Amino acid sequence: MRTVRTAALAAVLALTCHAHTAVAGPAVTADPLGVVATLPAVASPHWVWVNDIVFSHMSDGQALLVDGDSGRFLGMLSTGFGFERVVLAKDGKLIFSPETYFSRGTRGTRTDVVTLYDPSRLSPVGEIAIPPKRSANMPMMADSELTDDGAFLLIYNFTPAQSITVVDTRSRRFAGEIETPGCALAYPTGARSFFSICADGALLDVHLDDAGHVSSRVHTRDMFDVSSDPVTEKGVRLGSRWLFVSYGGTVYSIDITSRGLESGPRWSLLSDAERRQNWRPGGLQQLAVHATSDRLYAIMHQGGPETHKDPGKEVWVYDLGRHQRVQRIALRSPAGSIQVTRDDRPLLFAAFIGSTTLEVYDAKTGSYLRSVENVGTTPTLLVTP
Repeated sequence: MRTVRTAALAAVLALTCHAHTAVAGPAVTADPLGVVATLPAVASPHWVWVNDIVFSHMSDGQALLVDGDSGRFLGMLSTGFGFERVVLAKDGKLIFSPETYFSRGTRGTRTDVVTLYDPSRLSPVGEIAIPPKRSANMPMMADSELTDDGAFLLIYNFTPAQSITVVDTRSRRFAGEIETPGCALAYPTGARSFFSICADGALLDVHLDDAGHVSSRVHTRDMFDVSSDPVTEKGVRLGSRWLFVSYGGTVYSIDITSRGLESGPRWSLLSDAERRQNWRPGGLQQLAVHATSDRLYAIMHQGGPETHKDPGKEVWVYDLGRHQRVQRIALRSPAGSIQVTRDDRPLLFAAFIGSTTLEVYDAKTGSYLRSVENVGTTPTLLVTP
């Protein structure tokens, strides 16, 4: 038995040595250190930032950049706790990201900052300290917005007192805080102005001076019916008009005029027959617009009055001039967030917080183009250049 074992061991050693000799080859060249890939200086109109609050571990928010034409993953930003979304500078030279961190990871001293990222290298190039009260609610586009001239970044606070932090993007400093009691979020209306939506259906119309301080503030009359058909906060802007949709599918227009904010025409996304069939808009980012074609895109599903956050498997497209539906796009998977690129060959992006697949469609024809798998963990808001 000892002889058999010795022979077997010798055979194994011989095979091992032979295998080692057979696979041996030239030494692998070490990767050079310090090499950083860069993106083009001008962003493609078909890129999309997929923002992810990462509900399963909210201290690790992230923003992922995807090329809609190829489906390629281009890069990622690590964005801290309770992340909402990135805000792209008007000139494309910076990415602003309101972020929150704790000194012990998930506890300890809280620090809120606006991190500035280089859009070519996706690396941080600066930070602006802001009061530690940035709202970490369910992600909404109006949580952080730039004024029309890009001079001020407006960030919504909720402690539960409501206010707006103003950041001067030119001096890269905290400019001040505007109290907005009973009124939430920030919707830009000009180079130095925005409004917040108030609980009674009115709007708080705020104008700033060159330092970012309040020069005037006016409560409008009630613009929305908050009791019988409340609107969602998920508005979209087309030029001098903001569009909001109610739980029941009524579109409300807020016009930006030289006289102030005025209520524009109201119209319905639904016919009487569709309303009886319980069709309604829903989702986390349920509306998108395309300026060149004057089109409104809306995620639609069938459900009851309290399903205004539910995803849908159809996107209905409307001519905003005629207030008429012109197209129905059937989606391959349910979507809670949509975005349309701003160019003349627009893409329609669709995502759902319960899936990691980003779907891409031709926004004009509705044709399915491609799916991008494994995009984040719980994708929420979609942002395009």
